[in-house]
Amino acid sequence: MNITLHIDAGPEALPDDVDTMTRRLREELNDLDLESVALVRGDAPAGTKSGDAVTLGALAITLLPSLLPKLIEFIQAWSLRGQNRTVKIKANVGDRSIELEYAAGTSEAALEGLIDTLTTRLAVH
Repeated sequence: MNITLHIDAGPEALPDDVDTMTRRLREELNDLDLESVALVRGDAPAGTKSGDAVTLGALAITLLPSLLPKLIEFIQAWSLRGQNRTVKIKANVGDRSIELEYAAGTSEAALEGLIDTLTTRLAVH
């Protein structure tokens, strides 16, 4: 299963803060038993020579479908550690995909609904 996370740290967050937050989240996610966690590579801005540009606030994750609930629970805990953190989740399995958003303060019932929606729509077993 492939998942892309897009982190939004709120309107007051500076790009450097979002980059640092994303890299720290990547390090923490590496401690879960996920297949891979990487920064999403993007094109360098026009006029720059950087060959290693990344998409600000984005992580690409590959994991076994059975680890999806563990990932969502981790994202919940991570979101609660900071203010104004929102995570957009795009998941792909084969030709099926779904996009959802998780914000700090989402209830347990909504979290369970999020996991159910992901697993049902993507037919994860």
